[in-house]
Amino acid sequence: MRFTVPLLLQSVCTILPCELGSNVINQVQSYLESATSSINTPPSTSTFSESLQDTSSHATKGHNVAIIGAGAAGSSAAFWIAKGKERLGADINVDIYESKDYVGGRSTVVYPYGDTAYEPVELGASIFVKVNKNLMRASREFNLSLFDFEDENEVSGVWDGEKFVVNLGGSGLGSWWRKLQIIRRYGWNSPKRTVDLVQGMVDSFVELYTNNPPKWRNISEVSLQLDFTKFTVNTTSNYMEASEISRLWTHEVIEAATRVNYGQNADDITALGGTVSMAASGASSVKGGNFQIFENFVSRSGANLFLNTPVTSVKKLKSNPPEWQVSTASGESKIYNTVIIATPLTSSLELIPSYAEASPEQKYVHLYVTLLTTTASHPSGDYFGTRSPPKSVLTTWEGVRNGGIEPEFNSLAYHGSPIEPEGKAKEWVVKIFSKKPLTNRLLRKLFNNEVGWIYRKEWDAYPVLYPRKEYPPVVLDKGLYHVNSFEPFISTMETETIASRNIVDLIFEENFGFGICGLERTEDPSEDYVYGWDC
Repeated sequence: MRFTVPLLLQSVCTILPCELGSNVINQVQSYLESATSSINTPPSTSTFSESLQDTSSHATKGHNVAIIGAGAAGSSAAFWIAKGKERLGADINVDIYESKDYVGGRSTVVYPYGDTAYEPVELGASIFVKVNKNLMRASREFNLSLFDFEDENEVSGVWDGEKFVVNLGGSGLGSWWRKLQIIRRYGWNSPKRTVDLVQGMVDSFVELYTNNPPKWRNISEVSLQLDFTKFTVNTTSNYMEASEISRLWTHEVIEAATRVNYGQNADDITALGGTVSMAASGASSVKGGNFQIFENFVSRSGANLFLNTPVTSVKKLKSNPPEWQVSTASGESKIYNTVIIATPLTSSLELIPSYAEASPEQKYVHLYVTLLTTTASHPSGDYFGTRSPPKSVLTTWEGVRNGGIEPEFNSLAYHGSPIEPEGKAKEWVVKIFSKKPLTNRLLRKLFNNEVGWIYRKEWDAYPVLYPRKEYPPVVLDKGLYHVNSFEPFISTMETETIASRNIVDLIFEENFGFGICGLERTEDPSEDYVYGWDC
């Protein structure tokens, strides 16, 4: 199962006067989330010392670029540079520094029982959707197989800590009953208005793929160009209420989506975060792990990749134009013409000068991920107070608003087909997101004492998306760029690839006179046109 509202609006609008599916609610979503590579040409790696032996600590011939971070942003930045380099014939050398021992950042997988014979489970960034044109195109270009979540027909329940307030999705006669219950509880207008809002947001978002896409040096600029400022200055609750969408629908259904996608309630998260969370058509993931897209980005870019190489500082040198000294935890350094920071700005990376006033440290939602296996075919009926609870449980804060208890987790979902450990009964793999660590005692309560393998991970999973007008700059200085300044605006794997493409476009225009497409432009692009891939 994926962590999102499963075909929620499709369930509502099959009996409402609106069109749905991929024609209406194509999406901008995905999660903010190391494994054995299965791509044909894995990224080549070398040590930073070897690089220095080859090039010395001074910049080599040509334009030298350092990329800090090999997640979605950093890996795609290297790929876009390679695209522009090929089209313009530019002389560019790229080094990628990654503090971890793998490519993919928050897109990484875990194998049940640590056994690669089983299907891997996404630990972090889990899905992308039809309208995410960069990731969809990459999957096709790299011959990666996709798993389509819309083939699933599981029921999802929305839990308020004490009871299920509504059940969503499913198939057969039961699905019609659930649709009628939705209409009875929320009426016709709120679901329909939500569909219209989401479609309007998507229509604006796809402008980023056209043959003349918006370009920006500050996130506030692109927010204005896309007409998204109306979303970013309001919370989801306030914006939906102003749009004549009922608070009950917002606090139970839309909030279920914001809590599973960003770990934030509708009273706190921006209306853009809320709208993105409700766009859920055409959800897919790469079989074997989404990280394979980012490994392909690196391997096909021709960049030098330095794993296990944390960068500790980036220092501006007194030269004209400025050059940048990148230093690593090993004490070695190298000089570059351009530096792309493709990680959050934290205290572990010192910028000299600091740029702290222009780009303060971003706050993140600290999330606990629990993976487990269980012989229980569904969660405990005793815990949830119903005979056969759904295999996918989303949550709302509405019970707390009304004096009730807080749900003990954000979301719970059975994942894929059962596994069959040798000599044991078949087991289901379950993924749970929570604000606090889940004790073994609670896990036993949730699954009738039928718990096998357990894997726990905690990390800063998503940026805190609070309403704001001003955003940190993309361009910190001449030759110094920050991809992740886009995260407090929209945070998905796809938008990181768009943000990196924008930066690479700026770099090419400032240093070579043209963007990554050069002089080439398709005058009448087809529906499948994607800027950066096609020119």
